[in-house]
Amino acid sequence: MLPDTKQKMDELVNQSKVFVFMKGNKLMPMCGFSNNVVQILNSLGVPYETFDVLEDEGVRQAVKEYSNWPTIPQVYVNGEFIGGSDVLIELYQKGELQQILEVALAS
Repeated sequence: MLPDTKQKMDELVNQSKVFVFMKGNKLMPMCGFSNNVVQILNSLGVPYETFDVLEDEGVRQAVKEYSNWPTIPQVYVNGEFIGGSDVLIELYQKGELQQILEVALAS
């Protein structure tokens, strides 16, 4: 990954304690997986920011390399990659996501 691209990705994921690369945005998710993530985060009432990868093909491709994860959405907490829709659902169902977010938001 080019240094400029990596810097852009770093800036994006660090602009909010909880950040999501997704298709669409939190007001209008454009795929079911992105919608799952939005519904979970909304149900927990945590503040988060999103980036619509459908509006920037460069970021859409770069995010996959940045995280070494092939699918979108991708969730970051405190700049650290947590996972995609399936991982978030699993963490939520186990009660672990709530703990991760409480710690992150308290820091």
